[in-house]
Amino acid sequence: MKKNNTLAAITFNFSAFPLIFLVSIQSFEHKELSPPECRMKRWELPVSLVQTQSPTQQKTPPLIPIQSSPFLCCDKDRSCLDEQIWGENNQPADKKALLTAIDRSLSYLYKSEAAYQQYPVEGITRDRVIKSLKRFRELVVSTRSAAQLNAAVAREFVFYQSIGSDNKGSVLFTAYYEPVYAASRVPTAQYRYPIYRLPSDFDTWENPHPTRLELEGSDGLQGANGRLNSLELFWLRDRLEAYIMQIEGSARLQFPDGTQTTVGYAGSTAYQYKSIGRELANDGKLPLEGMTMPIILDYFHKHPDDLNIYIPRDPSFVFFKENYGTPAEGSIQVPLTAERSIATDKSLMPPGALALIHTTIPFVNKKGEMVQRTVSRYVLDQDTGGAIKGAGRVDYFLGTGKVAGDRAGITVSNGNLYYLLLKAQN
Repeated sequence: MKKNNTLAAITFNFSAFPLIFLVSIQSFEHKELSPPECRMKRWELPVSLVQTQSPTQQKTPPLIPIQSSPFLCCDKDRSCLDEQIWGENNQPADKKALLTAIDRSLSYLYKSEAAYQQYPVEGITRDRVIKSLKRFRELVVSTRSAAQLNAAVAREFVFYQSIGSDNKGSVLFTAYYEPVYAASRVPTAQYRYPIYRLPSDFDTWENPHPTRLELEGSDGLQGANGRLNSLELFWLRDRLEAYIMQIEGSARLQFPDGTQTTVGYAGSTAYQYKSIGRELANDGKLPLEGMTMPIILDYFHKHPDDLNIYIPRDPSFVFFKENYGTPAEGSIQVPLTAERSIATDKSLMPPGALALIHTTIPFVNKKGEMVQRTVSRYVLDQDTGGAIKGAGRVDYFLGTGKVAGDRAGITVSNGNLYYLLLKAQN
């Protein structure tokens, strides 16, 4: 899961904390269609559904059931179809991966009876989520095309749309990934920057917790002189890589002898994550408009001494555990599936549930170029993150390695989020 467990913890498995902020975001503008239910921007929550409460009534719930499928308004728009199940955008079909992600959510739900005891949205229960996942799995297996699957889903499921950040369904999408870094099991002149295991007495640490600066010093090398002494897990060559691991919440490590392991989120201090990207913008080092992870990385490669200024400004600190080669896990303690797992605010959104996202994602085309495409994806809500707060945020897991990281670093777009629950008669 992603970093910054303090805040959501759902045992947090990060949904990666994007260092990107407010890059120009593509909005979805669609022509007006003829059916009455489509005489609004497609995919946008009908205003009538969010204005039914008076100011004195309880605030709008994070998810609202809409009366009809948004597919009715697609009008031959192929971005409404999850064609990735059968293969699209220069990527192989991933039906098997989707089925695996569904099975992982079911395994979580079967053993987590308390998961929905206090869930805030009426009508969304653990039993209904389980039945919905099982039926959707049957449809994925039996249907032969994305259009056929959408038609079956529209017949049998109710769409619960996130109200978003504006009560109109607008959701900001970012992405995260599992990085792959060179590391060492022992400190050397080359491998100097440690990551740390969770202290055995962490539950007894008094608040306020020590800040990052207090724990590891401005240069990231002073942990052995304080409370982090003897907690070193592995060592990395690059301080920025060690920090990005804390942002992403997991990593795959490659050792000089050719062996590998994986590490995942174990806990974090009780501070809100502070973006070093925004700090760079505040100091006039980089423009906020158009800022992406590659731009931030390029800045620090050119100005390495500034790492000692900006990394300590993030007071939060993440601890790791060795996972011995198992894939990155989400906050619900199941392995994440590339392009089929999302992270959301678990105080609002249903853990393990089936969802549909509609947003713009970068893909690598056959020429090796990065291109932006608007797509729909059926996904499983299996993670959370300290920076993923409110009904208007989703972090999309893109997988492991450099290409996933390159794509995640420039993913930032508005879109829509729906949860799919079987209709009552089903």
